Amino acid sequence: MNARKATRAALAVLMLSGILSACSGKGADSSAANADPSKPGASTNAADQKKLDPVTLKIMVPGDRPKDFNTVIQEAEKRMANTLNVKLDVVFVPWADLAQKTQVTLSSGEAIDLIFDAPWLHITQQIAAGSYAPLDDLLKKYGPNIIKNRPQQMWDANKFGGKIMGIPNGNSFLQGRVYYVRKDLREQLGMAPIKTYDDLIKFAYAVKEKVPNMTPIIPAGQDVTQGLSEGAFRHYWSDNKENIAPSPALSESLILYTKNNDGKVYNLFDQMEPMVWSWIQNARKLYQDKIISPDVLAIKDQTEPAKQGKAAIIPQNNFGVSNDIQQAVKSGNPKAEFEAVTFMNQDKGKLLTNSLQYNFIAVPVVSKNKERAIQFLDWANQKENYDLLAYGIKDKNWQAIGDDQYKFIGDGYKWFPYVWIWNPTMDRQDASQDEATKKLNKWTADASNFTVDKLSGFTFDNAAVTNEISQYVSIEAKYYAALFNGVVDPDSYWAKFKAEAAPLAKKIQLEEQKQIDAFLKKK
Repeated sequence: MNARKATRAALAVLMLSGILSACSGKGADSSAANADPSKPGASTNAADQKKLDPVTLKIMVPGDRPKDFNTVIQEAEKRMANTLNVKLDVVFVPWADLAQKTQVTLSSGEAIDLIFDAPWLHITQQIAAGSYAPLDDLLKKYGPNIIKNRPQQMWDANKFGGKIMGIPNGNSFLQGRVYYVRKDLREQLGMAPIKTYDDLIKFAYAVKEKVPNMTPIIPAGQDVTQGLSEGAFRHYWSDNKENIAPSPALSESLILYTKNNDGKVYNLFDQMEPMVWSWIQNARKLYQDKIISPDVLAIKDQTEPAKQGKAAIIPQNNFGVSNDIQQAVKSGNPKAEFEAVTFMNQDKGKLLTNSLQYNFIAVPVVSKNKERAIQFLDWANQKENYDLLAYGIKDKNWQAIGDDQYKFIGDGYKWFPYVWIWNPTMDRQDASQDEATKKLNKWTADASNFTVDKLSGFTFDNAAVTNEISQYVSIEAKYYAALFNGVVDPDSYWAKFKAEAAPLAKKIQLEEQKQIDAFLKKK
């Protein structure tokens, strides 16, 4: 989601940790920080507090500011006025600028009190640089609701160096992966519901042949989202029986990878996996056949052409179709409609979970309001306040459907709790989702459906290879998205990529394997 040349220096920090799947189940009250919410001073409920001195919290999160966000913040500030006495200065950073903006903000020491980060962004690098404050003690004293709303397994799997360096935001043990498919076009073409990847590609070719001015597939073409490139995205599907996946050191790259849950790190430069090569070759064919957009590397965010009604298929994370994308495409064509299809293996125990989380909210070490920042988040982890920030003004922006579902009203607000407050206890399901999507969400929320990854709880320490990783990722930015989206000749460009990057990848691999061996020995 970023301009390639302008941000390669910033993007050199993007591959520094294990890819995080959403990681939690509902109903657990235990705490990784061993906090006791019943102790005096632990509660941040309004009824238990005196009015504090006024503080303005500056918060940086990704995305676009919803139309009614100011109204929601005014209501939140009103509710906190006689207790926490907090004003909220929330800065939204466009996805296309996220890597560079947050990197510059943190390295400059700008006064920020809360900031979004993630393993696919640069959380490990920023922790190594000392950018974030440890939260264990702050949570014990000021965060009882934050603690109890996330199960013990979530806390245990999302520590860094044994410490809580960011609050994990999510509600499941595995990240959902889907393609958004134009259902109206599928039905217009007389095609049955899509059940397999082959079905998807047949639909894409039918769109090319029979639907003018429609791009069949627009994968992600930016370095920051290279896991959503056409070839790489296929490792999530059921034909990947060896569970080939990026290793923790380069979390969005298949160059260093794990498989078969054997605790080993493999290297594509040492020996190419036939399945991975077939994904690259298939992407090349799709690009040459004009199934993949010719502008794939220039498109900053693949959801934008989808909203504009210009894409028949895009890859996305999370099950179901997001409300804002569905509304946007319908605004241009009332008959247009996306459906979400997944090819993940849903047989019990076939997929691995490391219980890691995909999104975090962290407290920069430079913040002068660390205590109040955690108190605010704890306030936001109470039901009525969570509902306000997650869904907007009740009966204006959203309607409650029972105790655990919601339905948006209009387009004044949109769903984005994952950037700061998402948790499995307070979260509501979208009532507009179909039953298949609700079933999938319940599937990922049950840890017993998955096999535990041997590397669950492992965090890669990049200190010994910081320079190598920085150099490697800068080189990878020239080749990876282009190769996995079929834009370049696989044979010649793989040879060039290998010649430039293989020595660096080998050093990273050896350091990672050394750390994994030590981790497994202590298990």
